[in-house]
Amino acid sequence: MNQKFFNRELAWLEFNWEVLEEALDPEVPLFDRLFFLSVVANNLDEFFMVRVAGLKRDEREGMTERCPAGMTPREQLKAISDRAHEQVNKTYLCLNESVGPAAAEQGLKIQRWKNLSESERHHLEYQFHEDFFPVLTPMGIDFSHPFPLLQNLSINLCVLLERNEEDEHDRLAIVPIPSVLPRFVELPTEEGNEFVPLEEIVRQHLSAIFPGQKILDTVVLRITRDSELDLDGDAPSLLAEVEREVRNRRSNNPVRLELESSIQEGFLQILKDLIKLEDEDVYLVPGFLALSALSELAFLPGYDDHHFQPQPPQPVQEFEATEDIWEAIRKGDILLHHPFQSFDPVVELLKTAAADPDVLAIKQTLYRTSRNSPIIKALTDAALAGKQVCVLIELMARFDEERNIQGARRLEEAGAHVIWGIMGLKTHAKICLIVRREPSGIRRYVHLGTGNYNERTAKLYTDYGVLTASDTFGRDASSFFNALTGYSDIPEFHHVIMAPYQLRDRLLFLVNREVSRAQDGLAARITLKMNSLADPTLIESLYHASQAGVKIRCNVRGICCLRPGVSGLSENIRVVSIIDRYLEHARVYHFHNGGNDEVYLSSADWMPRNLDRRIELLFPLVDPDVKQKVMENLEIYFGDNRSARVLQKEGSYIHMGSKGEPELRSQAYFYDQARRQGKSATARPPLQLVPKERAKVEGA
Repeated sequence: MNQKFFNRELAWLEFNWEVLEEALDPEVPLFDRLFFLSVVANNLDEFFMVRVAGLKRDEREGMTERCPAGMTPREQLKAISDRAHEQVNKTYLCLNESVGPAAAEQGLKIQRWKNLSESERHHLEYQFHEDFFPVLTPMGIDFSHPFPLLQNLSINLCVLLERNEEDEHDRLAIVPIPSVLPRFVELPTEEGNEFVPLEEIVRQHLSAIFPGQKILDTVVLRITRDSELDLDGDAPSLLAEVEREVRNRRSNNPVRLELESSIQEGFLQILKDLIKLEDEDVYLVPGFLALSALSELAFLPGYDDHHFQPQPPQPVQEFEATEDIWEAIRKGDILLHHPFQSFDPVVELLKTAAADPDVLAIKQTLYRTSRNSPIIKALTDAALAGKQVCVLIELMARFDEERNIQGARRLEEAGAHVIWGIMGLKTHAKICLIVRREPSGIRRYVHLGTGNYNERTAKLYTDYGVLTASDTFGRDASSFFNALTGYSDIPEFHHVIMAPYQLRDRLLFLVNREVSRAQDGLAARITLKMNSLADPTLIESLYHASQAGVKIRCNVRGICCLRPGVSGLSENIRVVSIIDRYLEHARVYHFHNGGNDEVYLSSADWMPRNLDRRIELLFPLVDPDVKQKVMENLEIYFGDNRSARVLQKEGSYIHMGSKGEPELRSQAYFYDQARRQGKSATARPPLQLVPKERAKVEGA
């Protein structure tokens, strides 16, 4: 076992434990605790579909290469199973003994059939025959043939039927619960909300589905399948390859089997043999399956008092003071801090550009878009208006592939030039370029950010964006898009640094420069904020810097493979993680540089995939006010004593705690700050950038 690195997968599970801690925390509002439980479950679904699936592929192919932490694929799978089983058990314990009963006291109940009254049962019986029975399709299983290809993450009722005289074994059947039907069926009540899981209702009416048959046992099951795309690098069409692989997800190899814990041992063995999974892949749960569905209940109307106080995104001061969108950006670089400040300026900028006759071209990258995206609508309108519109849309944004394909086709039909991703590389950079004709000549306006062009997640994720009319940034943006759309060498940029060609070397240079400062006896400091820190080479560079005396602070929300606080290795490195109502998503890198501070924003985490297999951008904050603002915000993050947890050298996290000091909750601080700035803005009627009605922020 390599003691220098934490295992990547186990480090991710530690992050998910932090999310679970929010559900366990009685100080978190009750219905937000319910939502955090759904997030824990959804995170695990994706983890098994991608990370566990990848390790299982490695194991099948006979790979024994050890990860940086010194573990083989088999050793990792065993450790993951142990830790994940513990996490699942704790999640259900939280729901069954804490959050569920507390929600029931407030009027939200998830009922089992045995607890229903006769009138409620009659109501559901009528609804079953009228609404559900016609949609259900039972599937008999012949033991001599492979188990049916149940859809990934679908809910299924497995039924054991008594054998007929001619049968050698008892018979098996599956009743898939169609996703077109409601996951929870609401009961008519005078107060509160009562629901029954649909599979519970189907279970009570199996005699209608299997008339004349004796039912021996039933169990609800759910299969998780490998969902990674396996693309053919020689395929003539990337689009066709992605579409084919997305379809294949439904029938890929199983990696996890979830079952109700009430299942009998003999029945369990039959299913394990048929589905071909080992004991470590089987999760027996004391309750209904797919807790990710709790998100449907967490935000039902009527429970506002049991949520975080609403925090509507605040207006951006620079845009409140003028009617001219272009003038506001020309006055100086504008920093956007979401979700505390509204994402509306980005959306309205594109809407304005689409309608402005002086705008000649719009070029943009898109990684994850929303359903009915206003960004795609604005780009479509611009193309229909005859403007030159070029969009590089990433087809392989995991689990958003189908939505991105639909959006790309809409753009292409409108006349936009669409680049359907780059074979071998994911385009994860966040950049938009608008070219406008003005009296002084052609001017370029640029938006660069750390988060996606998605107005929904901009209310849930903390991110930074910068709007600028800087000529050098404009030229860099043009060079970036020309490099991706045409045939050219990677250009020499003025400001931006691009992965996978320059970013790794630039980061190593910046770290090593601090080492040189420390060796010269000067103050040397590095402050990093990111989602994941997993790249072995960069972690080694931070260890080297720590040993040279560089003071290093890391704010890492999720995966951290760096082991802090180890004597002789990393005693000068401190790692904290913040989990709160919003998902921390911004990437900020600050290098002291002998007092001539350099601060960068980026779309890239410090992971091999970001540095070597993705198109990413790192860009400096050149406006002194913007740079100072972000540096001050970093100090707030590291001063957080309410939502911050400190990573220990053995891999666990402990809460910071206020230790008698006034409580500082960074996300609450940033919202109060945005609200104060919004109130101080010039009170003139906004014409272009601020809608009359702001969308209510969604909880996170």
